[in-house]
Amino acid sequence: MKIQIVNGPNLNLLGVREPGIYGSESFESYLSKLREQYPEVEIEYYQSNVEGELINKIQEVGFSFDGIVLNAGAYTHTSIALHDCIRAIKCPVVEVHISNVHQREDFRHHSFISAACKGVICGFGLNSYRLAIEGLLD
Repeated sequence: MKIQIVNGPNLNLLGVREPGIYGSESFESYLSKLREQYPEVEIEYYQSNVEGELINKIQEVGFSFDGIVLNAGAYTHTSIALHDCIRAIKCPVVEVHISNVHQREDFRHHSFISAACKGVICGFGLNSYRLAIEGLLD
């Protein structure tokens, strides 16, 4: 099984960015643990701060991978283009958020991509990614 993790803007700063909200572990460190936990799954990782690059990556893997775990960051709340991209591909996408976006600012309460995704997981810290992988494996 092949799963692509796609992280959006500012998620390259995990571990140093607002640790009270996002924790103090880097994503690269967490990714190593995920790969150890799921040795039977090929887990690829991609991060970009640019919306079009996220779309390009999703289109690139969306017909050949078994699933995508997507944390679109702030683009979750603004991007109809990501919504359309997710609808256009073949493999399922699980929307992930590290924090519980519904406990945060009002503008974070609406997702433009949720309706296009197989499911949404939020609020479990970096474990949200593991839960998304479990959902895809199931």
